[in-house]
Amino acid sequence: MLSERMLKALNEQLNRELYSAYLYFAMAAYFEDLNLEGFANWMKAQAEEELGHALRFYNYIYDRNGRVELKVIEQPPKEWESPLAAFEAAYKHEQFISKCINELAALAEEEKDYSTRAFLEWFINEQVEEEANVKKIVDKLKFAKDSPQVLFMLDQELGQRQPQLPNLLLQAGG
Repeated sequence: MLSERMLKALNEQLNRELYSAYLYFAMAAYFEDLNLEGFANWMKAQAEEELGHALRFYNYIYDRNGRVELKVIEQPPKEWESPLAAFEAAYKHEQFISKCINELAALAEEEKDYSTRAFLEWFINEQVEEEANVKKIVDKLKFAKDSPQVLFMLDQELGQRQPQLPNLLLQAGG
């Protein structure tokens, strides 16, 4: 059974994960407007991943006999100064999420809730990967500066990461 403090903190993280998806969908829309489809696809895939994280928290809360509380999701920004600024914002957001996950793990230890601490281990490791992936793109965009050729090549590279949900929906409907 989850303590009230742990349940509240897990619900807050569930809602942060939903906001993360919302933020990445907003970034995808920004990139669509710039006709950078590869960047947009990368962000849509990232948004899907965040929805998966939210679902993990949702299921865990119920597995531990808790109650999910969904809150209002704040509207994310819809414009950035540049592709670099958007990815720098994504990197800053991932660092924030890492901090929140670490605080959750510390709370689980404080509460002697070792099941929750074990559950959070996956997220701790996932955040290392999340930050590294976004940082690599930030570094490439910094290298590109204002080069349209490099931006085009990076758009092609990022387009290799495709969102999966549209294909899953087509399979379910067919």
